[in-house]
Amino acid sequence: MAREFSAGGVLVRWRKGRWWMAVIEPQGRTAFSESAKDTLALPKGLIDPGEKAENTALREIHEETGAVGELIAKLKDIKYFYVRTWGDGARVFKVVSFYLVLYRSGKLGNITPEMRKEVRRAIWLPIDDWEQLSYKGEREVAQSAREYLLAHAELQPDPKATSSES
Repeated sequence: MAREFSAGGVLVRWRKGRWWMAVIEPQGRTAFSESAKDTLALPKGLIDPGEKAENTALREIHEETGAVGELIAKLKDIKYFYVRTWGDGARVFKVVSFYLVLYRSGKLGNITPEMRKEVRRAIWLPIDDWEQLSYKGEREVAQSAREYLLAHAELQPDPKATSSES
């Protein structure tokens, strides 16, 4: 059985008085379906040889969303099996490590033409709408991110320190 190790993140931003997370709509087919239409997912990807999971998460967030963030905490690993719907049709055991990442810069959707082959669009979604994510494990990860943010009010910007919440 094939094994895959990936990493990704919940990129969050405080805006308009609440927390938002970056989500992507994949282009084309996914590991689970022939069509990615209406699929909302967290940015993630395979860990390159010699790369640490934390670095993969930051790289994948930037590649798939166009934004840059700062690693805050590891949220959890999700583990599952799937059968590839392309190529060899192999059964795969996959582990994805997810991290909470605080937005620092960049414009969502500002991605390379090469990445457009994988990502149809990237959008900000209120973190309270975590149930809109398409995959159960990723909904659990987003819930964990939300709970972490609620427990760490110090991550919320001081409104007196900034003139805009953009």
